[in-house]
Formats: sequence, structure tokens, C-alpha cells
Amino acid sequence: MSTPVKLAVIYYSSTGFSGEIAKEISEAAEKSGAEVRLLKAAELAPEAAIASNEAWAAHAAASAGIPEATPDDVEWADAVIFGTPTRFGNISSQLKQFIDTLGGLWATGKLANKVYSGFVTTATQHGGQESTLLALYNSIHHFGGLIASPGYTDPVKFADGNPYGTSHVDAQGSNAIGDQTRNAARHQAERVVQIASALKSGLAA
Repeated sequence: MSTPVKLAVIYYSSTGFSGEIAKEISEAAEKSGAEVRLLKAAELAPEAAIASNEAWAAHAAASAGIPEATPDDVEWADAVIFGTPTRFGNISSQLKQFIDTLGGLWATGKLANKVYSGFVTTATQHGGQESTLLALYNSIHHFGGLIASPGYTDPVKFADGNPYGTSHVDAQGSNAIGDQTRNAARHQAERVVQIASALKSGLAA
């Protein structure tokens, strides 16, 4: 390939777990040769709500330097990996609001034929990991996008156990992200870059 895959990693994170996975994915994708933009969805919660939660306030301060995603970032990208904590078995309102700004690109066909994937965090073991990723992927079908789920394409996926995307249970903030999640995140990044690279080469031929 003459040009690297352009990957946008777009996530929302309140207390930092999704943000940590996003960073792991970004670093692995860069090592795989991709040009990466690490971006966050804009915060919608009021300052009072953020300030009332020590972990939320700390992460907001720590991630202040990460740019907010715009539709231009999605248009630029060959591949997009979305990340979110679950909210009642669905994606966060912050990420959904960003996706809803992509209507102009959708109407002109500029979301189609890109590679997409997703990752998720939950507070509890069965707190909506699969349903959240499946809900996210509903939008990708409407885009005409191509979903690069990790499946069970590497032994690390039999440890993490989620074929839909990287997932982590934070146990209400008490369970730090460990090797199992990091290994799954790295594999997902590498797979997305590999598939996007093949697609980009094929479309250019």
C-alpha cells in the first residue's frame, strides 16, 4: 500500500475505563502502520454532575487535551472504532449524539464502504456488553459500513469471550483494566487495520 490506513478512534468515557481502552487501541493501530486520530465525544452532562463524582471529575481533567470528534474526522477516516460505556444496555447519549451529527455524511454516501468496529465497558458482568455493541452496529448497517468484529480470530478472544468487540467489566470502578482486556483491544485494532488495508487496496485497484 502506498498510503497508510486512516483510523479514527472515537469514544466516550466518564470515569476513564473506555478512555484507557481507546488509548490501547490507538497505540496498537499505530504500531500496525495506521495513521490514528484519538478523539472523544463531547460531554453532555452538566458540570455539577461531573463535579459530584470524584472519578468523573478526575477523568474530565485528565482527558481535557483530547480533541472532540467532528464529522470531518469520520469523513477523513478509512476505518472508525467507536467506544462507549453501556447505558441501560445501549450506547451512551454522548456517543449517540455524535453519531446523530453524521446525517449529512450519510445523505451523501460518505459513511459507506468504511470499516467500523466497537468496544464497550460495563459496571457489572452481564450489564449489557453484547446488547450495547449490537445496538451500535445497527447504525453501521444504516451507514453501509463494513463491520470488522474480532470474532474468535485469535486465542485472546477465548479469554475475553466477546466476539462482538473488546469489553471490560469495571465493577463500579474497582476492577482495573488488565492484560485480558488489553490483549483483546490490541487484537481488535490490528484486525481493523488489516481489513481496512485490504479494502483500501482493493478499492484502489
